[in-house]
Amino acid sequence: MTQHSTLGVAVVGTGRMGADHVRRLDEVVSGARVTAVVDIDGDRAKGAARGIAGCTAYTDAAAAMAAPDVDAVLIASPGPAHEEALLAALAHDLPVLCEKPLTPDAAAALRVMEAEARLGHRRVQVGFMRRYDAEYLRLKALLDGGGLGRPLMLHCRHRNVATPPGFTEQMMINDSVVHEIDAARWLLGEEITAVTVLRPRPSGGAPEGLGDPQLVLLETAGGAVVDVEIFVNCGFGYQVSCEAVGERGAARLGDAHGLYVTAAGRWGGEIAQDYVVRFEDAYDRQVRRWVDAARRGETEGPGVWDGYAAAAVCEAGVRAQATGARVAVELAARPALYGG
Repeated sequence: MTQHSTLGVAVVGTGRMGADHVRRLDEVVSGARVTAVVDIDGDRAKGAARGIAGCTAYTDAAAAMAAPDVDAVLIASPGPAHEEALLAALAHDLPVLCEKPLTPDAAAALRVMEAEARLGHRRVQVGFMRRYDAEYLRLKALLDGGGLGRPLMLHCRHRNVATPPGFTEQMMINDSVVHEIDAARWLLGEEITAVTVLRPRPSGGAPEGLGDPQLVLLETAGGAVVDVEIFVNCGFGYQVSCEAVGERGAARLGDAHGLYVTAAGRWGGEIAQDYVVRFEDAYDRQVRRWVDAARRGETEGPGVWDGYAAAAVCEAGVRAQATGARVAVELAARPALYGG
């Protein structure tokens, strides 16, 4: 395709996140159109395609990727299905935006890395959308510019209103803290080398058997320390914050509350209730940048190495969570394709 042509996108997975991306590509982002939607539930796929001109519903991702009107793939299916879809997209040499996790485990991520390396160029961007959030971008620029001196610590909190049925302690790491893991690697420019998980007494609002909240400690190769409060049944709202502490100052994001009202003897603002609301602009910016890069024949943003590193740290975190021990993170050698 030429740089100025419209990017035909197949969206794989039409659950909440996938449906939101279909809407985003159809209504918000210019330069792209949804030409295919894929879901193992054929009726749900047809529902997602309904009303979008020229969009075909599929139940098989490989069939959609082989269609002549598909130039790129956005993967929003459940994590265990990602490897197969990624390998199929790479076999067609298609640009991919894959929602996190890249894959649920590090071994699968390595297989995807090997497949991309055989192409000799990057094709996959991983959906770590915090890298596209305006506040995170400002903090990254401040750190990179040396405005705080050498960063020493990050203090993070990640709070959700409540967990759905079946939510496990491992998911606290793999589905939630994974965002802080990637954000810490990106903000500090350092790999994470060890994980420790501490358990305060559980909240009375936590489901039976779920140790909530927890405190996750991350150590980096350069000697920085990151602490993450993960509290997935806080009950009052969705809150994400990060404070960077450097040698010459500190900066914190996540305190904005939007509209601030004083009325009827009271004051206050609103707290977002989920990630789709809090990071809506970041999702828009992420997809827009991906589309623009794909139309140029390029791939930018977090890639397969970042997805692999996050998976490896999550695996260490789950072991630390289960044992109470400090667990070292083991990473494979970084290929030249990813700056190794």
